[in-house]
Amino acid sequence: MTTLMRNYVNGEWITTGRTFPTINPVDGSHVADVSEADQDTVDRAVKAARAAMDGAWGKLTAAERSALLHKVADGIEARFDEFLEAEVADTGHSYPHARAIDIPRGAANFRIFADLIKAYPNEAYEMAAPEGGAVLNYSHRRPLGVVAVIAPWDLPLLLLSWKVAPAMAAGNAVIAKPSEETPATATLLAEVMAEAGVPPGAFNLIHGFGPNSAGEFLTTHPGIDGITFTGESHTGTIIMKAAAERVKPVSFELGGKNPGIVFADCDFDAAVDGIAKAAFSNGGQICMCTERVYVERPIFDKFVAALKRKAEALVPGRPADPGVDMPPMISAEHRDKVLSYYRLAVGEGATVVTGGGVPQFGDERDEGFFVQPTIWTGLGDTARICREEIFGPCCHVAPFDSEDEVIARANDTHYGLCASIWTQNLARGHRVAHAVQAGLVWVNSWYLRDLRTPFGGVKMSGIGREGGMHSLNFYSEPSNICVKF
Repeated sequence: MTTLMRNYVNGEWITTGRTFPTINPVDGSHVADVSEADQDTVDRAVKAARAAMDGAWGKLTAAERSALLHKVADGIEARFDEFLEAEVADTGHSYPHARAIDIPRGAANFRIFADLIKAYPNEAYEMAAPEGGAVLNYSHRRPLGVVAVIAPWDLPLLLLSWKVAPAMAAGNAVIAKPSEETPATATLLAEVMAEAGVPPGAFNLIHGFGPNSAGEFLTTHPGIDGITFTGESHTGTIIMKAAAERVKPVSFELGGKNPGIVFADCDFDAAVDGIAKAAFSNGGQICMCTERVYVERPIFDKFVAALKRKAEALVPGRPADPGVDMPPMISAEHRDKVLSYYRLAVGEGATVVTGGGVPQFGDERDEGFFVQPTIWTGLGDTARICREEIFGPCCHVAPFDSEDEVIARANDTHYGLCASIWTQNLARGHRVAHAVQAGLVWVNSWYLRDLRTPFGGVKMSGIGREGGMHSLNFYSEPSNICVKF
C-alpha cells in the first residue's frame, strides 16, 4: 500500500482533500502520496505556532530548549536507517553519500545549535550619566516569533535542519515546508519532534508547492514574523516582495554560477580532483557546485583532458550499486531543464568535450532522470550557459592569461555565492580570494566547511548569513536595556 505523508500541526497529523505523488528519480516509480496543505491548514499552523510562543514552548529556558534539541538529534540517530531509506528514495543519492553526509549532518545540526545557544553572548557597557550617576546598558535577545522555513530538495534533511535547529534553539516556533520533491525525511523529523517531547505548535510541517499552494500561503501570511528560504533566485524575489509588505526579516541562500580558478602553479592532480567534485558532485545539484572553470593557458589543454577522464569515470546507477557516484536529476522536469541547456550549448557553438546526453542502461533506470556529466569549451563569457544557473553535472572550461583578467571574468555575473581558487602561491591565493565577489571562497579545496563560519551569498545569491552565531543572530532580535543607578 502506498504511504500517505501528512501535515503535522499543533502536535497532530492532518490530512487534506488534495494529494500529490512523490517519484523515485532513479526509475520513475511512485514512492508515496503527500497531503497538500491548504490555506486552512497553514492558518492552523500559524495559530498553533503563536500559541506555542505564548505557552509551553515560549516559557522554556535556553538550557531546556538545548536539552530538547539534543533529544531530537538522538531521535534521528536512533532511526538512522529509516531516515536513510527515506532520503535515498526521495533523492536517488547513493547509500554511501546519504550514510556519510545527509543523515549525520541532519543530526549534527541539532547538536551544534543546541550547544551554541547555551553560550550565546550578550553585550554590556557601563557609562556615566551626564547629570551624574552610573548607567548600565545591556542587550537582551528575543526570538523573532513564528518563523517560516522553506527548504530545497538537493540535500533535504541537511538543509532543513540547518534552518530549523537554530530557529528553535533561539526560541522561535517553526513552520517548515520542505520541497514537494523531497518530503519524506521532513515527515520523519516531525515524528522525532513528537517523540522527543517538543511542545505542540513549536514545530509544524506543511507539504505543498509554491504558487497558489503551501509556499505562497505561508510566505504571505500576516502571522509570520520571519522567513528563511534556500532555492532559486527568482523564487527569492517573489518571497521578498511578499515580505516587504509587512517588513518581515528574510534570510535567503539563492542561486549561483560559481567560478573555479585554476592557476598554472597549482597542485595539478589536486586541482583536477577538486574541480571534478565541484562540478559533478550530487549530479551538480548543490548550490556550491562550479559551472564556470577558468584555467591558466599553459595548462589548459592538459587540464581539460584530465577533467574529461574524471567525468567519464563517473558511475551513474542505483543507490545500492557498487561505486555509484552520479545520481539522477531530482525530477523529470529538472532533467528536461538540464537537457535544454545541453542543447543550447551546442546551439551557441560550444565544443562538447564529453557528455551532452542521457546514459542508456537497458533496464528500469531508463525510466529515471539521469543525464551525462558534461564538459564544454569554446564559448565566450556572454554565452547563456556561462551566465545562467543550470544546476546539473556540467561546466564550461575557458583559458585565461592573467590574474587581473580572471578576477574580472569571475566577477562578471549577477551571482556571488562561492568560488574556488587553485594555486600553490599562498600570497596569490589570499589576494585573489579577497578580490572575488563571493560569500565563500575556498583556496585549494572545495566544500570544506566549518559550521561556525558565515555562509551566504552576495548579489543575486542571497541576503544574510547562516552558520554558528550568524544563524542565531538572524533568528533573534536584540533589545538594549538602559539602567540608571
